Amino acid sequence: MTDFLKRTPVIWTLFVLMIVIGAGFGVFSKAVGGTFLDMTASAVQAREILAGMTAEQRDVHFWVTVLLDTAYPLAYGGFLAGMALRFFGSFGKAAAVPAFATIIVDLTENTVQALALKGSADVLDAKEWLTPLKFGLFFLAAAIALVALIIAIVNLFRRKQA
Repeated sequence: MTDFLKRTPVIWTLFVLMIVIGAGFGVFSKAVGGTFLDMTASAVQAREILAGMTAEQRDVHFWVTVLLDTAYPLAYGGFLAGMALRFFGSFGKAAAVPAFATIIVDLTENTVQALALKGSADVLDAKEWLTPLKFGLFFLAAAIALVALIIAIVNLFRRKQA
């Protein structure tokens, strides 16, 4: 799996998917009432957002969560992990851990939200730690990917000079 993720066509494909899926959230923003549950770490605020939604908005939000927001962490997490794996050499697997962890945490958060949106279970209290953990891991993985990009650019210039 790690060899697959660090291939150039895979990294580019995941990058494009990340952008396209991210834009998809904007397309559905109005249909869910303007605010996605993902954007709040507060269980109280998430419950308030949920209480203010119509049944139709909850249904749209559920499907956006199950479809788009399941694909999104796989795309951005795979991209960030691929960058780390590709450009950090022997440290690549260690550098990719935050990206892989982000995928797991984001998918867990999505499950919590989907359960709440369908009224199956109110486990929104978990957002108090899941959402900050997701964003923290994401920003760490993004910083690692940025360093990987710098390494890639430096390597590109070194090859041209050789």
